[in-house]
Amino acid sequence: MTGSEASPTFRLAYVPGTTPAKWVRIWNERLPDIPLTLVAVTASQAPDVLRGGEADAGLVRLPVDRTFFSAIPLYTETTVVVVPKDHVITAAEEVTVADLADEVLFHPLDDVFDWDAPPGEPAFERPATTEDAIELVAAGVGLLVVPQSLARLHHRRDLTYRPVVDAPQSAVALSWPEEATTEMVEDFIGIVRGRTVNSSRGRKPEQAQPKEKPTDKAAPRRKPTPGKAPARGGGRGAANAPKSPKRGKPRRRS
Repeated sequence: MTGSEASPTFRLAYVPGTTPAKWVRIWNERLPDIPLTLVAVTASQAPDVLRGGEADAGLVRLPVDRTFFSAIPLYTETTVVVVPKDHVITAAEEVTVADLADEVLFHPLDDVFDWDAPPGEPAFERPATTEDAIELVAAGVGLLVVPQSLARLHHRRDLTYRPVVDAPQSAVALSWPEEATTEMVEDFIGIVRGRTVNSSRGRKPEQAQPKEKPTDKAAPRRKPTPGKAPARGGGRGAANAPKSPKRGKPRRRS
């Protein structure tokens, strides 16, 4: 393990759509003396925040620079298209990229997909954020393809979504600078991987030393009084038996 714990708290960066709440709760239960601070960042900001030491680790979207970062893939999200509730696409349970060929699709500047060529007709401009693109979808101007978690994050009553079965997918990972693998980072890795508190790679709580049981000592034997012979039979009953009275001498007859 390398690096050092430069701060008294563990700082976890997280990008939109990720949900660290479960792991934060487990951290607080296991390590109550080390506060965990959440640092909200955009997907594009995450690498710079981790490189600059502003967070110890982060829930980020892949890919990451593997020459600098370590990463543990956690899950891959379903890709969906966000549409107005009255759109014709809602008649299907799922769609393909080809089904979107004639639709205007927004490609926001914070898009998490590395499209070779975004599907559909290009919009008149690129929205600055996914949230801005959602507003334009609600206005009926076009559609938006995003990971399902972002569709849920920006949910509106007048919008819905459908899976796009052959679109690129976004994977979420726990990532941190490889040269800064601190003990706290190892602790959080253990939590994310579901290790128990007694895992050999986790930080074990101190256990109280078991109390010594009192030793059963045999009762000391009573030493015989010097000059007295032990009673016949050697038993306690014989020693405590009453003595027979002495007989007197017989009288001599005259």
